[in-house]
Amino acid sequence: MQKTLRAETIALVKASVPALVAHGPAITSNMYSRLLQDPHIRALFNQANQKSGSQVQALAGAILGYAQNIDNLEALVPVVERIAQKHIGYNILPEHYPYVATALIGAIAEVLGDAATEEILSAWGEAYWFLADILKGREKVIREEIAHTDGGWSGWRPFVVSEKIRESEVITSLILRPVDGQAVLRHRPGQYLTFRFDAPDQVDLKRNYSISCAPNGEYYRISVKREPNGQGGSRFLHDYAEIGTVLETTPPSGDFFLSDAPKRPIILLSGGVGLTPMVSMMETIADHHSELEIHYVHGTMNSTTHAMNDHVHALARQHGRISVTTFYSDPCEGDVLGKTHDFTGFVTIPWLKENTPFDQADFYLCGPKPFLEVFVGGLSRAGIAPDRIHYEFFGPTATLIAA
Repeated sequence: MQKTLRAETIALVKASVPALVAHGPAITSNMYSRLLQDPHIRALFNQANQKSGSQVQALAGAILGYAQNIDNLEALVPVVERIAQKHIGYNILPEHYPYVATALIGAIAEVLGDAATEEILSAWGEAYWFLADILKGREKVIREEIAHTDGGWSGWRPFVVSEKIRESEVITSLILRPVDGQAVLRHRPGQYLTFRFDAPDQVDLKRNYSISCAPNGEYYRISVKREPNGQGGSRFLHDYAEIGTVLETTPPSGDFFLSDAPKRPIILLSGGVGLTPMVSMMETIADHHSELEIHYVHGTMNSTTHAMNDHVHALARQHGRISVTTFYSDPCEGDVLGKTHDFTGFVTIPWLKENTPFDQADFYLCGPKPFLEVFVGGLSRAGIAPDRIHYEFFGPTATLIAA
């Protein structure tokens, strides 16, 4: 593996930044068009992200970030980790990297035309394989760690739905146990599973769902929101998956998880179905971290969308130092302030400052992208250090910028 990039390569890649700013999405769209012509490669991707265009935008941002920081690779460590974890989830293997290299260089050449000189294309080829080798090295380490841990496995493993629980009008939980009856890897609270399954209207669906229970070595629980405009995944799990249905999943992955040894107060902040990894964390905290001060702040529309409320409050009573606060943005008839929820409206940074150990705590956030755009940026602007802001969101890998 090449240890360093040549100075000439660094200079040429950085010189291409203006072109990436102007044409980045066009390059990544062209690249995916080339990749998806191969059925073997197309099957690796979440097609919903392709159809929405979100993956194209995310990759364009990642390529631009790489070019801008190619002489400061330390800044890319968090991005590399997140991509490596995604690759574990989707079972991306070393033999898949050459396909991406060919598609990327071909896309750059086509989109930039005469501006894509031989020197530029050669520099990007070298830069791609340099980063690819870093990713492959990290992915190898992760896979070896999984393989040497009790309950670990490689690739896709079948799990059967053993229970199905309606948590609210829009969220349903599924308990998943391995078909082989053997142990399962103890995930880190906050991580997700990547599934593949066939729905009546679409085959080989791939979806990520956060694990919503504490690690136990026996089963996983996922809690899924039914998306009326979704691409088939949530509809299938709500409407067709039954006790006995078999789903395949790769091992738990993700770089968003509760610290093994928390040292500061913790604020868990979630929006909507973003509560799922928070419940995994709260169950773990209730069982293993009795000394921790925890503030769980959750926002949802109303009681029809509010899931696992009784369970969350039971965990708070068990632990003794967990404070639970719920905001309803649109209470429905029958919702009672002080009973079903604590506040009407939306969670805000000023409220967090006044009602939580804001300046001393670690923040764990999960929710839809608009929710995280508000709070990741808002917390940064309020003076919270980056290493105290931990977040997960549903969708392609990207970075939320403090605007």
